[in-house]
Amino acid sequence: MTDFLLACLIILASIAGMEWVAWASHKYIMHGWGWGWHKDHHEAHDNALEKNDLYAIVGAAMSISMFALGSDWVLGSAAWWPATFIGIGIMAYGIIYTVIHDGLVHQRYFKFVPKSGYAKRLVQAHKLHHATVGKEGGVSFSFVYAEDPAKLKAELKRQREAGIAVVRDSAGA
Repeated sequence: MTDFLLACLIILASIAGMEWVAWASHKYIMHGWGWGWHKDHHEAHDNALEKNDLYAIVGAAMSISMFALGSDWVLGSAAWWPATFIGIGIMAYGIIYTVIHDGLVHQRYFKFVPKSGYAKRLVQAHKLHHATVGKEGGVSFSFVYAEDPAKLKAELKRQREAGIAVVRDSAGA
């Protein structure tokens, strides 16, 4: 039973840790030197896939690497057992990301517009993320955690006035 609880804690910690990894890579890689892959995600298009979807392959490679590190079959006695559960956590975060970000926020898989609660706040926060033109500035780099939209609007207004970011007129900042 203790092993099961420890495995569950590792999985949950990995999911939580992936939100931080996603935030940092979104802010500093996707809106930095990795903009070439992320740019089309911020532009209107009718394509089923985006270059940005390549980041999902990076996440899958992270998960697969953890499965390999935890596998006796791959590493024999050098296998590190927690890695398997870290890999499960990374995979679970990828599923959560796909359903919430691609499905709910961008409506790539289903059509549902939340009218209240956390889901509405999440959609609003991500729409404010897309309110800037280009990779500079911006707000709300998380994918599952949603900051208060009023605070995000105030930050966008501050960035626009400081010349840090170009904000689309419809953003309300």
